[in-house]
Amino acid sequence: MKTAAAATSSAPAGSAWRTIKGFILWSHERGTIQYDVMVTLILLFVFLSPRVINFNANPVERNPHPSDIIVSPDGSGGIVYQIQGKAIQSGTNQSGATPCGDDPAVRAQLLRIIEPISGEISIKTCIAVTDKKGTVLTYKVWVQR
Repeated sequence: MKTAAAATSSAPAGSAWRTIKGFILWSHERGTIQYDVMVTLILLFVFLSPRVINFNANPVERNPHPSDIIVSPDGSGGIVYQIQGKAIQSGTNQSGATPCGDDPAVRAQLLRIIEPISGEISIKTCIAVTDKKGTVLTYKVWVQR
């Protein structure tokens, strides 16, 4: 009798292990309850885990370098370089769009930034674009080779 009682008490444990083994090996047929439970658990993990687990998948904020340069054609075969105002050290602040060709220190700094990109050039025209407070936002520089 002891062997029959032991056999009946181990049968549910063996059945549970078969079920777990079936889940791990994905051996249940499609359309069965076990298959539906596995798919539901997978979907719950996919949709709920980002709320619980921090995957550190946020995009990195890009802080542009102060001497970012935008190069564009001017429409008449020339090239215009647009340089951030933070890249140039200037002592004069004026309002609006003003020529910057009068200040040799500004021209020298602009040349030092542009020449590594384009080679030896000369500045044809230069305009400092400022905000209402007089802070230089950008320099637009037309160059000649």
